[in-house]
Amino acid sequence: MSKFHCGFVALVGRPNVGKSTILNRLVGQKVSITSRRPQTTRHRILGIKTDAQGQIVFVDTPGLHQAQPRAMNRYLNRAAMDSLRDVDVVVFIVEGTRWQKDDDWVLEKLKRVSCPVILAINKIDRVADKTELLPHLQALSAKREFSDLIPVCAKNGDHLDQLETALRKYLPESPPFYGEDQVTDRSERFLAAELVREKLFRKLGEEVPYGLTVEIERFKAEKNSLHIHALIWVEKNSHKPMVIGSKGERLKEVGREAREDMEKTFGRKVFLQLWVKVKEGWADDERALRSLGYNED
Repeated sequence: MSKFHCGFVALVGRPNVGKSTILNRLVGQKVSITSRRPQTTRHRILGIKTDAQGQIVFVDTPGLHQAQPRAMNRYLNRAAMDSLRDVDVVVFIVEGTRWQKDDDWVLEKLKRVSCPVILAINKIDRVADKTELLPHLQALSAKREFSDLIPVCAKNGDHLDQLETALRKYLPESPPFYGEDQVTDRSERFLAAELVREKLFRKLGEEVPYGLTVEIERFKAEKNSLHIHALIWVEKNSHKPMVIGSKGERLKEVGREAREDMEKTFGRKVFLQLWVKVKEGWADDERALRSLGYNED
């Protein structure tokens, strides 16, 4: 009888390299929200994959970045760094042939990690000249002794099976930590707030998303339905009309799309109501961050 292996795998990298998309692909369903905006992921989120061979507990992390002008940025970096503790494998994710200063910064932080580090080069579909890829991989392999180097495309799912096979080699023999049907450690209430925030991030301009957050004020289950009231907090009065949109159209659109996603995720009818309120400077206020759920995980 084959032995069961179970362990924790941290997905790390600078913002916007595709960590959450890779997590969702590997787990086989959406547990972490995605958008084209850097710093979409704000919390440590577990994605759990269980099969006959074992259980992989993926730890999705906020993007590591050097600039820390505000309390929110400092929180994101702390959450990401804390996720590197006590994991069995780290997957360091970079973007195609684009190596940036923040990649060097992450690499420097990984020097304190003693477990195996796999380098995953994501978005290889965007590398127009494929002859550039091999020299780039050789240059990357010189930066550190990686356990494996694996080019992948999270968008299409290409080579993610190779990544999974590689990381399974490093998982210890262990019984499962979570039930076989569990796919995340987060509650439905948390996921509801994240789905609303995802739709806002995808629809708003450059400035607004980083100054908004979503708080679930009411989450009530009734037979086959959920009744959810969500508050959208923005930092400035000028942001409120941007979120609401002309004649409330943007807010209606966000609500409709978030509700549809919730119904798919939770498997029941959802009644969703949204309100927009202003809490000035919340993203640079440690106390406000904690009150809005940005606690050390």
